[in-house]
Amino acid sequence: MCCYHITQKRGMIMKKLLVLLLIPFVVGLFGHITDAANSRHVKKLKKTKKCNRCNLKRAKLNAVRLTRARLRGANLSRARLRGANLRRADLRNANLSRADLRRANLRSAKLSRANLSGANLRGANLRGADLRGANLRGAKFRGANLSRAKLKGAKSGNFKGAKGVRIKN
Repeated sequence: MCCYHITQKRGMIMKKLLVLLLIPFVVGLFGHITDAANSRHVKKLKKTKKCNRCNLKRAKLNAVRLTRARLRGANLSRARLRGANLRRADLRNANLSRADLRRANLRSAKLSRANLSGANLRGANLRGADLRGANLRGAKFRGANLSRAKLKGAKSGNFKGAKGVRIKN
């Protein structure tokens, strides 16, 4: 009788331990579902080029044509916009933190007060873009064209290797 109770207790402990070990795995496996772009918002953007205050977090929008798109206040954090055409797009107050904007065309885009912290803008065209008051901390601009870009009040970024930027020592 004694051994039976010990075996039974050991089995219960093992089950509880297994559940406790599986919880972080399950949360990690399905946690990204709530942390992804709203598919209706992605469809709306592609169809109308208008999606102010939309959830486009982690959206896959590589090489998409969004000239003159209206994305004011949109959440595009960690979005993949490599090679996207966002010429003259309205991205004021948008969250583009940690977004992949390599070789994106952001010529004359409105990015004032946008969050571009940690964004990858290598080789991007930002000629004439309005970046006033934008958060550029940790953003990478190597090979980017920032000629005539408005940077007044922008929080510093890594402009090393960027074109058209005069860095004062």
